[in-house]
Amino acid sequence: MSDTDRLDALERRVAELEKQAARPIPAALPDPDLFWALQGLLERVDAPGAAMITGHVTLPDGRAARWQESAGTADLLDDDWSQHVAALAALAHPVRIRLLRHVLNGACTAQDLTRIDGMGTSGQVYHHLRQLVAAGWLHTIGGGRYEVPVARIVPLLTTIMGARK
Repeated sequence: MSDTDRLDALERRVAELEKQAARPIPAALPDPDLFWALQGLLERVDAPGAAMITGHVTLPDGRAARWQESAGTADLLDDDWSQHVAALAALAHPVRIRLLRHVLNGACTAQDLTRIDGMGTSGQVYHHLRQLVAAGWLHTIGGGRYEVPVARIVPLLTTIMGARK
């Protein structure tokens, strides 16, 4: 090996060591049994990190949702968040939240939903249902019934979890 090759190899090794030294040392997790999902993410993702949503849910109507999604920190911060406003805005009404919670217990027709105390007129219920369908939080199935699509169950529940204080 020539002196130039040895110098190049040494510079590459020093650069890799400097890169490793610049990484923050992750704080120890208080309880690996409690933070098992986070531990798995930490083992798979380098700095600047990632966010992950995961869930395993069986609804009262028997439908099961097993779902996970992750995204890198840089991708999330660089994303155009304004493209998600309609989906978030659809959740930002007390009647729509009540509708979703009710539908998660089993598919319902609009008529079923109008019978819930304080839900309003059938026209108002249809207005809210249209917004939830347009945003993808609900879809229609046979017989004019509405349900939360399986792929949206875990994201919906984790959105609600994230809004808790």
